[in-house]
Amino acid sequence: MNQTLHELIRLLDLEPLEVNLFRGQSADLGGPSVFGGQVIGQALAAASRTVEGREPHSLHSYFLLPGDMAAPIVYVVEQIRDGRSFSTRRVQGIQHGRPIFSMIASFQTPEKGLEHQFPPPEVPPPDSLPSFAEERERWIAEAGPVPDFLADALMRSLAIEFRPVEQGNPLRPKVGEPRQHVWFRTVEPLPDDPLLHRCILAYASDFNLIGTALRPHGTSWFGGHVVMASIDHALWFHRPSRADEWLLYAMDAPTTQGARGLARGLIYDGEGRLVASAVQEGMIRARRR
Repeated sequence: MNQTLHELIRLLDLEPLEVNLFRGQSADLGGPSVFGGQVIGQALAAASRTVEGREPHSLHSYFLLPGDMAAPIVYVVEQIRDGRSFSTRRVQGIQHGRPIFSMIASFQTPEKGLEHQFPPPEVPPPDSLPSFAEERERWIAEAGPVPDFLADALMRSLAIEFRPVEQGNPLRPKVGEPRQHVWFRTVEPLPDDPLLHRCILAYASDFNLIGTALRPHGTSWFGGHVVMASIDHALWFHRPSRADEWLLYAMDAPTTQGARGLARGLIYDGEGRLVASAVQEGMIRARRR
């Protein structure tokens, strides 16, 4: 198995310390702190360890402090409620004695009911598009001298393959509509574990989302002109899906204001089924020279 994907699966396999207490490690993705999607995926894995026979259908989380990549994260799960159909769990991620992350997740016993969904957008299929990995060397060459930390972040190997529909160089961004579409999947097949697929989808849902709010302003995190940090992240699982098969992330950003931006996303599988929805608010500040 691909080493980066193997590392991600290992990160999501938390170490049990005590009842309702788990410990996870972190991977460096080139940012200044722990990647938010990793913490979401690990917190969901921790909460799921305390629930039997029910599947996660939603989570609502806040990022309280930047995570330290050199230190483990301890996840404390509080069993709020177990009803006839739903279970609720609160999870806190702790580092250096302080909470850096807080989440409430809800689980449901599978059942049938009414169904409808928005149709998927009409976009080119993923096989017709170049991957992020194929394009990044050209982006760096076009941009000229690039700070080492940005080049390192851009060239870092990822467990997720991305194929943007709206092509562009993030090092030389142009003004565009506050929306984008990105196909994604793991770089190799995964084991047949539904919870693992949900945790990896949660992990991947933090990529690209808040960046949608930068598109009308002709900038990006890779351009080095803004400081960005996720404030919160909400995710709903609608239908079963596989994270190792192509998923389409259709994102838009209704507003930016007050040094914050709001972005929304709908995630469809290759058959056009709406499998998940996400909403995120992030801090967006101009970088001081």
